[in-house]
Amino acid sequence: MGSHLHHDYAGEGLVSAAREALTVSGEQWTDMRADVFAALAAQERPASAYDIAESVGQRRGKRVAANSVYRILDLFVRTNLARRVESANAYVANSHPGCRHDCIFLICDACGQVTHIDNDSLTGHLREAAREAGFADVRPVVEIRGRCQACAAA
Repeated sequence: MGSHLHHDYAGEGLVSAAREALTVSGEQWTDMRADVFAALAAQERPASAYDIAESVGQRRGKRVAANSVYRILDLFVRTNLARRVESANAYVANSHPGCRHDCIFLICDACGQVTHIDNDSLTGHLREAAREAGFADVRPVVEIRGRCQACAAA
């Protein structure tokens, strides 16, 4: 299968789906985790832990340590609530937290916008090639850099 269909959530629906996915995985949906997820989901572009810490700190009215945010973001990545854009050391909320698959990021060099596409066939071939080379626990990380349609037209 080249790609698959899934339900993309937004707004409160995304927060509810994330809360459900986290609790189903055996983790607690704490106030701090809720604040970090809300701040991440509100970002229009990939955000660093420092960006999220600043946003949560403003919301809470007190400084929030980036180390705490990193731990929560790592949990979100492990439980499929967020994706890490490796080349930017930044994170995006997963708009379909109940769906597990590899993600291919398209990153605009001009405006920084990140779009993700799903192509299980392509990432499946990458997994297979890695296993044939003797790798175990393969997790493809695919990032393609270029210019988005809007920036290319400008």
